[in-house]
Amino acid sequence: MRNVTLILDDGSRFSGKSFGYEKPVAGEVVFNTAMTGYPESLTDPSYAGQLMTLTYPLVGNYGVPPFTIEPNGLATFMESEKIHAEAIIVSDYSYEYSHWNAVESLGDWLKREQIPGITGIDTRELTKVLREHGVMMGKIVFEEVENGELRVESYEDIEEVENGELRIESYEDINYVDRVSCKEIISYLPDGTSHTFPLTIPIAQLNSQLSTLNSQLKKVVLVDCGVKTNIIRCLLKRNVEVIRVPWDYDYNGLEFDGLFISNGPGDPDTCDAAVQNIRKAMANEKLPIFGICMGNQLLSKAGGAKIYKLKYGHRSHNQPVRMVGTERCFITSQNHGYAVDNNTLSADWEPLFINMNDGSNEGIKHKRNPWFSAQFHPEAASGPTDTEFLFDEFVKLL
Repeated sequence: MRNVTLILDDGSRFSGKSFGYEKPVAGEVVFNTAMTGYPESLTDPSYAGQLMTLTYPLVGNYGVPPFTIEPNGLATFMESEKIHAEAIIVSDYSYEYSHWNAVESLGDWLKREQIPGITGIDTRELTKVLREHGVMMGKIVFEEVENGELRVESYEDIEEVENGELRIESYEDINYVDRVSCKEIISYLPDGTSHTFPLTIPIAQLNSQLSTLNSQLKKVVLVDCGVKTNIIRCLLKRNVEVIRVPWDYDYNGLEFDGLFISNGPGDPDTCDAAVQNIRKAMANEKLPIFGICMGNQLLSKAGGAKIYKLKYGHRSHNQPVRMVGTERCFITSQNHGYAVDNNTLSADWEPLFINMNDGSNEGIKHKRNPWFSAQFHPEAASGPTDTEFLFDEFVKLL
């Protein structure tokens, strides 16, 4: 195994060994405190552009499930079609694995998808640095570096090498949503089938074709900002047709019964086109709208609120949230680095959930119209499913 070093923006260095694909990468260094779920986290599009540190020390012991694709094009066990995280950083990688559904090791999977993995790093110390300083940019470099220079042709976000140093594009400056969003319109039906349409298809023709698929089902437009597969599964399980559209597609001419805004990576301020389309949809005050994660932030922005970046984000399976106005508390799965500023919500909106650890916003709702959102992940995958009932609440409104 080659020696490898993680170098943070503040100059901190952490040395370890490579167990994945060997290439230099850079990105925002974040940490996740979940004990399980690395296949789901790695394939979560919300991790695009990030080097994912797992604080639980033993990783890889249950291997990786088969990367099978269902007839409707959705992955069976993963949250998207590929790994989106730039790298994974662990304390103790298990080369042996055992699980009834495992078909390969984590290391072999990383190599196949050309994603670096580092083991032997003191992830507790790294997490303490990130908690004190806040998340920061970092780079992974390998020992075989000639004259202090690093060849980085394979990494698209590194602009150039200056004096032997990587110049890294700022995480906030990149529209990661545009990179991970779908590039066509896809209709999913509960019977396990799907149909794909080009973005150039006229709205009238698209409405006509969608109506012939199954006119009895309620139709939900899903704005894909980097949607996790289990969100689509949760909607299909509730017997609705899901019409998945790119993040910046203007769906307001379509015939549909509800609007869903998905999770996604990066800074929500890069997604103004999505916000403008949501505002147009809000002209219909009876249209049910539900957002998750980035969907919460984009819905808030459409309602006039402001977003801010958290110091080190919420990435775990055990974030406690309270439903405002009640004593009901839920343990939730989370993965986000930005939050809604409750103080900027207009008079028509109010917080729906509050984080019990730091008091930050975990969801909003409109006081009159059927519009609400959750900052956490009710679909889990991975993590607790205590709040999956929010999908039922949304479907009841259709």
